[in-house]
Amino acid sequence: MATPGPSYAVGIDLGTTHSALSYLRLADERPRGAAQPVLPVPQLTGVGTVEDRLLLPSFLYLPGEREFPPASLALPWDKDSREIVGELARSHGAKVPTRLVASAKSWLCHPGVDRRSPLLPWQAPPEVQRVSPLDASARYLKHLADAFDRALGAGAAAKALARQDVVLAVPASFDAAARELTLEAAQRAGLPEVVLLEEPQAALYAWLEAAGEGFRKQVKVGDVILVVDVGGGTSDFSLISVLEREGELELQRLAVGDHILLGGDNMDLALAHALGRKLEGEGRKLDAWQLQSLTFACRVAKEKLFSSPKLGKAPISLASRGSSLIGGTVKTELLRDELENLLVEGFFPKSALTELPRTARHTGLTQLALPYAQDAAVTRHLAAFLTRQARALASNEASLRVGGKAFVHPTAVLFNGGVFKADPLRARVLGVLNGWLASEGAAPVRELEGAELDLAVARGAAYYGWVRRGNGLRIRGGTARAYYVGVEAAAPAVPGVEPPVRALCVAPFGMEEGTQADVPPQDFGLVVGEPTTFRFFASSTRRSDKVGDFVDRATERDDLEELAPLERALTSGEAASGLLVPVNLQAAVTEVGSLELRCLEKGGKGRWKLELNVRMKE
Repeated sequence: MATPGPSYAVGIDLGTTHSALSYLRLADERPRGAAQPVLPVPQLTGVGTVEDRLLLPSFLYLPGEREFPPASLALPWDKDSREIVGELARSHGAKVPTRLVASAKSWLCHPGVDRRSPLLPWQAPPEVQRVSPLDASARYLKHLADAFDRALGAGAAAKALARQDVVLAVPASFDAAARELTLEAAQRAGLPEVVLLEEPQAALYAWLEAAGEGFRKQVKVGDVILVVDVGGGTSDFSLISVLEREGELELQRLAVGDHILLGGDNMDLALAHALGRKLEGEGRKLDAWQLQSLTFACRVAKEKLFSSPKLGKAPISLASRGSSLIGGTVKTELLRDELENLLVEGFFPKSALTELPRTARHTGLTQLALPYAQDAAVTRHLAAFLTRQARALASNEASLRVGGKAFVHPTAVLFNGGVFKADPLRARVLGVLNGWLASEGAAPVRELEGAELDLAVARGAAYYGWVRRGNGLRIRGGTARAYYVGVEAAAPAVPGVEPPVRALCVAPFGMEEGTQADVPPQDFGLVVGEPTTFRFFASSTRRSDKVGDFVDRATERDDLEELAPLERALTSGEAASGLLVPVNLQAAVTEVGSLELRCLEKGGKGRWKLELNVRMKE
């Protein structure tokens, strides 16, 4: 008997601060627009209290052995639960930050740590049982899966989330390693097959769905849409052009920005330090854990002020830890003027187009932590993105509007991310953009009215699942970067000088998912039977390179970024260990967007596959 196919297209936003799940029936002839369902997620909101919320805060609290009474953390699908995910984790963890796992998504894309190792909560005391960023991400996904199965699965295996068409959104700037780890987290949550979608694209899909056929009145052929996505952990920029092909409108993704670890987390830290200085001026000095608790409290106060425009201030209370402090709590308040001035001027300053992100010199030793962007000004990062992409797109047929200009001239902007729920922040970005455009005599940019900023990514991901079945308008674009493998050039041995490395293009910019390409035959030798390091490179600006093209001096170039190396010992089969096997190369981009490099033995049966998941050495 044939296994029944999926009933739903499901979109998941696994966010830094919030996660959400949306769905629609694949049998429907058209999606439901702005009424597309978002799953109410049961979660603990108090000890012994479970409530449904549309957003699942991406926080995990690891209780002490006797911290809560037995059965007080029960969930509808797990009566013996001993950990907390969601609202209660966030609110209670603000009081006990040493047991709170936060920003797991930011740690998941941090190449400087082993993301499979138990390291969260970061710098927690020895008695706290830590988890890995991968495990934390899997637990958030598992909570969403359990909620879906309870609400829509009706106890039938065929209706479970694992049997549906699941689209999981990730930042456009996630590298191959972070994407592969996200897929692994989904597998650990019981979701064996998911498709990844870039978050800015998901936001645009949500806008398309909500606008319906009316979108044709808001965009026209020749438009360049800038998606500015500032979430809890990252700032993502994407450019999408509106084209005409065979009389029909077509959307094509032109470019994505680099990975910028800059978002709501940084804003919460900035608010906490500002309030900490205010308390210190009042003679109340905070220790490190109180400052961390203050950071989480500032997050709550920020969200309260932005969601209630009539509020002028939000109270903040911290548990007292030092005998020098009077009373059992430390109290202060976050004023609206403080909030808006610090976030607008600190993170979205008025800057010139030529004012690029600032970099600071590092000292010899630095504390290992999240690699936040050194410059907190989102507007300066945006200037760098638009000017860099103007040069890269100058010869691109799909972007004739931008050729010869100092920066890409967007005609429309779509905002995404909870940060932009604040009207002053959206207004500042529009003002800065229009100032740049006016300097080159261009028309002002217009804002595309988006869906709910907290839910747009989940809604758009679900809609994309429906579009993948041949419905609606699909955004074209393929890979957001060109990918290269390092090839050691033949050169005489010179003491103290390493042989130069050339970068061989194996996947050009825009290579579509589900396609493959043969590298023109050359004299390639593959080392088999012993541990070998493979070096990979990527570029978001080299648009004209074709499969088989070489780029000399790969390690010295500004337009190539070296990815983390892949260390493998390829089985030798009949060949002797350490020998060079002559091979041809073939590259493929899978349906989930990861890159496979296939090495095919010339005149033999040897077949080796390298996946560009660039995992850290175990």
